[in-house]
Amino acid sequence: MTSVKEFRVEEAATPGRLGRGAFVFTDDYSVFDWGKMPDAIPNKGASLCTMGATNFELLEAHDIPTHYRGVVSNGEVVSVADAASPPREMAIDLTRVPDLPHEGRDYDYDAFHADAEENYLIPLEIVFRNTVPIGSSLRSRATPADFDLDYDEWPDEPVDLPEAVVEFSTKFEESDRYLTREDADEIAGGASVDDLEAVAREVNDLVTDQAADAGLVHEDGKIECLFFDGEIRVADVVGTFDENRFSYDGQQLSKEVIRQYHKRTQPEWVDAVDEAKARAKDEDVADWRTLCAVDPEPLPKHVVDAARDMYTAGANAYIGRELFDAPDLPEAVATVRDL
Repeated sequence: MTSVKEFRVEEAATPGRLGRGAFVFTDDYSVFDWGKMPDAIPNKGASLCTMGATNFELLEAHDIPTHYRGVVSNGEVVSVADAASPPREMAIDLTRVPDLPHEGRDYDYDAFHADAEENYLIPLEIVFRNTVPIGSSLRSRATPADFDLDYDEWPDEPVDLPEAVVEFSTKFEESDRYLTREDADEIAGGASVDDLEAVAREVNDLVTDQAADAGLVHEDGKIECLFFDGEIRVADVVGTFDENRFSYDGQQLSKEVIRQYHKRTQPEWVDAVDEAKARAKDEDVADWRTLCAVDPEPLPKHVVDAARDMYTAGANAYIGRELFDAPDLPEAVATVRDL
């Protein structure tokens, strides 16, 4: 289903019933929408599973419906608090994902919803932003004045927003794009964008508070949702270092660390990715990767080790439990700051 986690179906969903299955989190990573990169980050998958499960249980405690059923530990589905070791498998309810036909970059959402009926994964990502950190796509799509900020241009540091901004982007297109509210409402089908925004803001507030308790700043993130029997439920994974951006003492703690490292050390590949995406758009090609002339190189071992410690030390701090064998958070932060 994704480039960094595997998807197992135990009981398939039908138009009138949710199914049962699981996510199995791998140690793979992806940056710049490339898909699986040539190396892996040990314990990354377990840290994402742990943080995601913690957040789902937090959402359920606040009566926000989700597809989460528990983590798998010793063959049993349990609360993450009852997992004796870092879990890698998350039990979930399954919805349906109809085909999204397309010709080039022209996608047929009418056909998607004709098959979707009342049980489907909403083909949107709902993005929320509390700050505008370095690397945020918002810097290329808006100016500080759009948010009543007193800057002529974006500074080379994170910028706090007066209030959280919620945006919508496509989920299943080869090159995802940000949408107007009207287009998002049409693509969402039976789900209302007003309701999706309300859920996203609740999730954002809960993750922000949980992060603050750990000394972390929650900068931005996203959710994905399913629609079943007239109800929106939070799906996929929530509030991890891959889905969201956090910082500690001014240092970014998220997949953005690895993304920025590639920008500094493999600029030829990053430029080739940008060129391939632009060419694909001009030529109406759906899969831009077929046009990319350069492949990424593996990371040096010390960068892999630093990323591992960032994920595991950050997860320990976020859940308030020493589940992973990892350095304390300030030490892990100091290491990635020096990359």
